[in-house]
Amino acid sequence: MSENIILRTKDLTKKYDNRVVVDNLNLEIKRGEVFGLLGPNGAGKSTTMNMICDIVKPTLGSVEFMGKDFRKHRKELVKKLGYIPQDLAIHGNLKAWENVELFTSLYGIRGAELKTAIDESLEYVGLSERRNDYAKSFSGGMKRRLNIACAIGHHPELLIFDEPTVGIDPQSRNFILSKIKESNQNGATVIYTSHYMEEVEAICTRIAIMDNGRIIACGTSQELKKLVTKDAEDISLEEVFLTLTGKKLRDY
Repeated sequence: MSENIILRTKDLTKKYDNRVVVDNLNLEIKRGEVFGLLGPNGAGKSTTMNMICDIVKPTLGSVEFMGKDFRKHRKELVKKLGYIPQDLAIHGNLKAWENVELFTSLYGIRGAELKTAIDESLEYVGLSERRNDYAKSFSGGMKRRLNIACAIGHHPELLIFDEPTVGIDPQSRNFILSKIKESNQNGATVIYTSHYMEEVEAICTRIAIMDNGRIIACGTSQELKKLVTKDAEDISLEEVFLTLTGKKLRDY
């Protein structure tokens, strides 16, 4: 694997009975980029992320992370990965700091290092003043932010955000997007899945359009626009999506 490629999927496929959810997916994620996976609900984005993280076993294919087969070297490689799932992975009956402690300690972090990780993670997502409040008392946006704090305490090199802004207010959405940019500027590679066109276009350096379990096209925003017209300035990414898939994102 090239030193510039941090993650690669090879013919990644997932079938449930006779239904193909992810179909022969081949992706290369470059170190240091914010890679966007854009597609409607049901496109296969979350299943892809779950296979990358070895939460769901692929029917066919493999995942290479940092040059190694992820499944074969999971114990070593999982410490370099941070996953923020679409479904909240926090415990309502635990305080904010206890949630971060629980998840960060899973990576073998203990003692003073763990305390520092908790403090830094909560500060990073703007929840330091609510550290002693129970997660069940938080708003939807605050729960999303706590979800992020639980995934970053071990300083992962690759962060995977699976639709982290679903169902939250615009202010919380903007906060989360700004933190994703900041994480990338601090050295983390980011994979970001969404069915919100404006989010992907705002933060991603490269974008893959996914539909029906397949990658339809991949490139920068400008490269994707040039696939359908010579005058890239005269077309929106939403129009590109419509042209390539026959679907409108606003319908989702």
